[in-house]
Amino acid sequence: MRSRIRLLSIDFDGTLVSRASEPIFDSNCMELIRELQDAGAIWAINTGRSVDLLETGLAEFALPIRPDFILTTERDVFRPGQNGEKWEPFGDWNERCARDHAELFSSADSVLTEFVDFAANQTKARLIYNSEGLEGLAAESEEEMNRITDFIHEARAGHPKLNYQRNGIYLRFCHADYHKGAALAELARLLKVARENIFAAGDHHNDVSMLDGRVAAMPSCPANAIPEVQNAVRSAGGYIAQKDHGAGVHEALLHFTNRR
Repeated sequence: MRSRIRLLSIDFDGTLVSRASEPIFDSNCMELIRELQDAGAIWAINTGRSVDLLETGLAEFALPIRPDFILTTERDVFRPGQNGEKWEPFGDWNERCARDHAELFSSADSVLTEFVDFAANQTKARLIYNSEGLEGLAAESEEEMNRITDFIHEARAGHPKLNYQRNGIYLRFCHADYHKGAALAELARLLKVARENIFAAGDHHNDVSMLDGRVAAMPSCPANAIPEVQNAVRSAGGYIAQKDHGAGVHEALLHFTNRR
C-alpha cells in the first residue's frame, strides 16, 4: 500500500537522536525514512539548533541519510544549496522572519530590560546573547524555568507578540507568529503538500506547535515526550509511541504507514 506521508517533520534532539541511550539513533527508523524518501516523501529535520550546530550533530552522530530540508532555530527554512553546497534560505520566509523579530525586540525593549533585571537578580539562570542582543537563557532547573516563564507571561502583557520557545532548561525569545509549526506550514506551502499528508514527531515544549493537529494530520511523539506534548498529540488524534526516541518515531511511522 502506498503511504500517504509526503512530508516528514522530525525534531532532532530527544526525538530522532538521544545522548541518554544507546544506540544514539535507531537504525530501523533511519531505514524506514530512507524507504519513504525513495518513494517520494520529503524529510525535514525541525530543530531548535542553528544550521551549524545541526551540521555538527549530523556529523557527530553519523546519521546514514541526509534530510531534504532543515528547519532551524525553531523558525528558519532552508533547502540544499546549488550543486550540493551549504544550505540556503527557501523563499523569503527567513528574511521576513528576521525583520519581524528585529521590529518586535526593538518595540519590546523595555520588557526585555525588565526581564534581564529579574533574571540577573532573582534567579541563577545564565543569560544568552547573540550578535543581535539578548537571545534567551539557560535556567538551573525545570522548577526555576517555570518561575521564569510565569514572570514572562506577566511582563509581556502589553506585547502579545513577544513569545518564547522552551526546551527543558533552555529558553529562546521569539515572535509569536514564528515557531516550528509555522516553519513547517511554510515549507508545506512551498512544496504544495497538504496537511493530510504531513507526519510530525517531537518530544518537548517547542514541538507542540507542529503536533497540535493544525499543520500535520499525523502528529506523534516517542514515549519519552513530556506530558504536555503527549496531551497535544492525544488531543489531535495522533500516535503516542511506547518506545523512546528514534525507536518511538519508527513505531509511529509504522502506525501511519499501516505496517504494524
